[in-house]
Amino acid sequence: MRSVLPTLVLWLSLYTAPVYSQQSSVPNPSPIQGPVPTFNRDIRPLLSDRCFFCHGPDSAKREADLRLDDRAAAIAAGAIVPGRPEDSAMIQRIVSDDADSVMPPPHAKLGRLTSAEVQLLRDWIRGGAEYQGHWSFLPVQPGDTTAATISGRIDQLIRGQLTARGLQPQPVAARETLIRRLSFDLTGLPPTPDAVRRFSTDTDPQAVSRLVDQLLSSPRYGERMAVDWLDVARYSDSFG
Repeated sequence: MRSVLPTLVLWLSLYTAPVYSQQSSVPNPSPIQGPVPTFNRDIRPLLSDRCFFCHGPDSAKREADLRLDDRAAAIAAGAIVPGRPEDSAMIQRIVSDDADSVMPPPHAKLGRLTSAEVQLLRDWIRGGAEYQGHWSFLPVQPGDTTAATISGRIDQLIRGQLTARGLQPQPVAARETLIRRLSFDLTGLPPTPDAVRRFSTDTDPQAVSRLVDQLLSSPRYGERMAVDWLDVARYSDSFG
């Protein structure tokens, strides 16, 4: 009696060969190169320039009843498959070599997307294809006003960036240092000893603002701002 083992092995090899062949023919998607692109910063400008004219919010100009400005509509149409850029019709049409299928179409004269732009779209879709509302329609978020050292909007923005980077602000400069910095920055001249003494002993919370106003109203400030033009005109104080 012949063994059935060789026959069984042969049948198994014939059955599984197409599966392995098919799997090996599918390229592995490249990993995301760098951070996931954000919609408002990276993707919206790209789609707006190349896609929204025919596939945007204007129903009168929309073609194929396809919207790429709306996430739900783009996903429902199969244009975007979150997490799977190579299965997304948008990517397939963008990289197509068929003149009848490629997007944007040649007659639109918008030019083909560069490899870097295509990679942005791939990374965005691979990261989930999250949309964001336009910044002008987002509610204004209140700033952090709990820190006692925050005295204005600029300080608030700087403090926010420092916090995001895990940094601490430098200590407040001494009055003698602060008046020298302001005077040199605005007039190009050092403060007088009397001005330093007055400012150092001034405990008014508005002392810094008042000093800045004084320096800005000084003729020395105007000369400081005009020095480049005076140099061009070869101006000098002389008797001729």
